[in-house]
Amino acid sequence: MPLLDIRNLTIELNTNNTKVKVLEKVSLTLNAGEIHGLVGESGSGRSLLAKAILGALGPQWTVIADRLMLDGKNLLDMSPKQRRCLMGSDIAMIFQDPSGSLDPVKTIGSQLIESMTPNKAVAFWRRGKDTYLNALKWLHKVGIKNPKSLMSCYPWELSEGECQKVMIAMAIANRPKLLIADEPTNSVELNAQAQIFRLLSQLNQLQNVSILLISHELETLVQWCDHLTVLYGGQVMESGPTDEMIAHPFHPYTKALLKNLPDYTGKMRHKSYLPTLQGSSPSLHNMPAGCRLGPRCPEAQRNCVKQPALEHQKDRYFACHFPYLNEQDTDDDAIA
Repeated sequence: MPLLDIRNLTIELNTNNTKVKVLEKVSLTLNAGEIHGLVGESGSGRSLLAKAILGALGPQWTVIADRLMLDGKNLLDMSPKQRRCLMGSDIAMIFQDPSGSLDPVKTIGSQLIESMTPNKAVAFWRRGKDTYLNALKWLHKVGIKNPKSLMSCYPWELSEGECQKVMIAMAIANRPKLLIADEPTNSVELNAQAQIFRLLSQLNQLQNVSILLISHELETLVQWCDHLTVLYGGQVMESGPTDEMIAHPFHPYTKALLKNLPDYTGKMRHKSYLPTLQGSSPSLHNMPAGCRLGPRCPEAQRNCVKQPALEHQKDRYFACHFPYLNEQDTDDDAIA
């Protein structure tokens, strides 16, 4: 049984005049001990999907799904109080805006200790000091050079990168079953980025923490993720094992993303342009009918005005009327 199982999730934004479907029939499966990457352009709905799993959407949002399960528990049937009980213990999230997620009138130490669960194996008169030392340990692990002095600081005294590291320490300190990392290294210096990704990988391998890693940097996700899901305009374009998707993309959008990666082998001329799709992402109030990639897709035809169903082939999923399946067969014949 998968740890996270989402089927046909639709999120609607309730405006004054109408309802706008920001996410439409999104399906995602994440197994225990897996690092799953969620990639897409800005505005594709990645952060909204994460907040829907967490239950952090406001009253103006409507969430509809055939199935939204976490470790066998139906999240849609839970009350807000029951959902809050899962936070920190079973599920945690690293938000994209770290400074806006911290309380500006409380010190970093008090907020970090408040988010941590005391170790019940330690005698009750020693739990306060044990939790404090544990907080120092996690701050050191995420790359804070002087954690003791930072514990007495306020969020507005820290840089954006330091606030991001504090948020990561809060999220992983309780070793949740599912960690949602929304651009975890967005404001962190380059040296600390690799350190944080290594820490997340160690949590996954040693503590069996499942990670949903959200990013727009395909290069990063390819390096660290076991499976990938590609979003565009609130729809799933393709999903499957990372190695197979890199070797043989089925969807035109996935193929365009891979072509857009820089080539470091030296074959590309200096200052040459990367191949890109014509046009831009659609706005929420003017979504195209059917496949939302249709106006920009190089393979678009008349049938694309109908939304393609999410098709299944072995362990690959794709939503396209004209996928690149023949290229897969041709490559397999050549190898044979």
